[in-house]
Amino acid sequence: MGIVYSILLGCLAGFCAGKLMKGGGFGFIVNVILGLLGGALGGWLFSLLHIEWGGILGQLGAAIVGAVVILWVASLFKK
Repeated sequence: MGIVYSILLGCLAGFCAGKLMKGGGFGFIVNVILGLLGGALGGWLFSLLHIEWGGILGQLGAAIVGAVVILWVASLFKK
């Protein structure tokens, strides 16, 4: 159940990050895929910085931060 939960959380994070980014990101599908990667990146960054947010909202927040970072980096290559 942990893998499915992580995938769903990453998809939601990608959707939210696409809405937060100027220009809407890269479209729904690509935002969701980058959100999956962003969830992993956000969790890693937050553990590296010793930042812990509890519960599902904390995990979602970390995933959204990671997804925004990945979308921002990807937008640099889009230009």
